[in-house]
Amino acid sequence: MILNIKEARFLLAGSAGQLGREFQNILSERELCFFAPPEDQLNITNFDQVKAVVAKVKPDIFINCAAYNVVDKAEDETEIAFAVNGVAVEHMAQICKANGIFFVHYSSDYVFNGKKGDPYAETDEPDPINAYGKSKLEGEQRIAETGGDYLIFRLSWVYGSGKQNFLYKLRQWVKTKGELNVASDERSVPTYTRDIAEMTLRALAADLKGLYHLVNSGSASRYELAQYYLNRCGFKVKVNPVKQGSFKTRAKRPGCSAMSNQKLINDLGDVIPTWQNALDRFVDFEKVEMVI
Repeated sequence: MILNIKEARFLLAGSAGQLGREFQNILSERELCFFAPPEDQLNITNFDQVKAVVAKVKPDIFINCAAYNVVDKAEDETEIAFAVNGVAVEHMAQICKANGIFFVHYSSDYVFNGKKGDPYAETDEPDPINAYGKSKLEGEQRIAETGGDYLIFRLSWVYGSGKQNFLYKLRQWVKTKGELNVASDERSVPTYTRDIAEMTLRALAADLKGLYHLVNSGSASRYELAQYYLNRCGFKVKVNPVKQGSFKTRAKRPGCSAMSNQKLINDLGDVIPTWQNALDRFVDFEKVEMVI
């Protein structure tokens, strides 16, 4: 299936999330045709509702930005996490296959156990250590089993405009705390929603299919990310490197879940900006919100 992006009709699920909002921005800027219903009109766990929306919109490309991503709560709400990240994803993939629609879905670095020591490639065997990661892996597997045309992008440490990310939490913490303790032994790749949306569209235009790691280039610890971000914003606060185990969390986190984006770079014949470059652009774009 060769996709003509300029003439395609896009359908977005999860329009209210930070990635869904970013897609609406970039699709609007490019004057592309898209539909982004609110959750009460496109609830991905409502199979009949999804079918009805697809029948009405008749999209060429269905991009699923919706997910259950509250990692700690997933340990207690496992059934809900699997319903959203597994069962609902399979239903969307089945609907897309039946209607000749290209399906785009986003997974997570948390499908890995974090013990490799080097950046994970797409060929590495997943081994999630928490319920959230297991639910995301199940979604991947269910999509592949449907046999339709799809792209699955594994993401990590996603941030963008909004409150659903680590950087927003940092900005809130510095308002009330004289110093911060941040894990120095938890490592992955901070990834900007703008670059996710941009690279997704490039992959679609290049007729790529299958599984890819879509992350900015390089990697960082939570501590390195916090230091870089706060310094870049001009926040004067002491950041202490501490062990991940010093925080009591319901779910286990992989120590180093950094992923390599080399496969995507090779197949696109393009570069993907470093996480520092992406963060600089994010800070410049969000500068009005940085004032405390």
